[in-house]
Amino acid sequence: MSNKKKYVYYGLGILVLSLGISLTIQSGLGTSPFDALLVGLSKEVGLTVGSWEVLISVIILICNSILTRKKPVLLGLITAFVTGIGIDLWLFLIKHVIYTSMWFSKLTCFGVGLVFIGLGTAIYLQTKFASTPIDHLTLIIRDISKRTFLFSRTVLYAFFLFLAYICKGPIGIGTILTVCLGGMILHFFMSIVERRLLSN
Repeated sequence: MSNKKKYVYYGLGILVLSLGISLTIQSGLGTSPFDALLVGLSKEVGLTVGSWEVLISVIILICNSILTRKKPVLLGLITAFVTGIGIDLWLFLIKHVIYTSMWFSKLTCFGVGLVFIGLGTAIYLQTKFASTPIDHLTLIIRDISKRTFLFSRTVLYAFFLFLAYICKGPIGIGTILTVCLGGMILHFFMSIVERRLLSN
């Protein structure tokens, strides 16, 4: 893959990912455990959801460095920063466009968001340009445990679910669905996107 295509896919992945996150937040059904932590911190402490994306990513970056016994992958903060900006911008835009007063609209909004999160993450991860610290942590857990993306993602979801509960984040049926299906969706799209990118 040429560098030009890599950057295009990277940007596309982040765009889709941040939109997906914003849709799940807007649905009101609960978000992924990590995003629930961000929303909870935003409401309880202040700052925007995107700002907490960056701050928490710095903490995870340090943890990744300790686990791998290597220097921090600072490039990953670029992705966290861009994703944070994307989340704040999408939230600002969709709250004036998408209204989720009915149960069906809430479920649709969440479902589309969950799929977009998996797709967007798979696209930008396959560029191997600069994974966010949390996605890098997913890869680290996968390599250490010798298990799949499904396993490592589910472990992280369970950990952040606990933290989100403490911070009074928006935990609901959507959170449960994310824990149960998020890893499977990412694993599904990883194989598809990999074949697609390798064929180019």
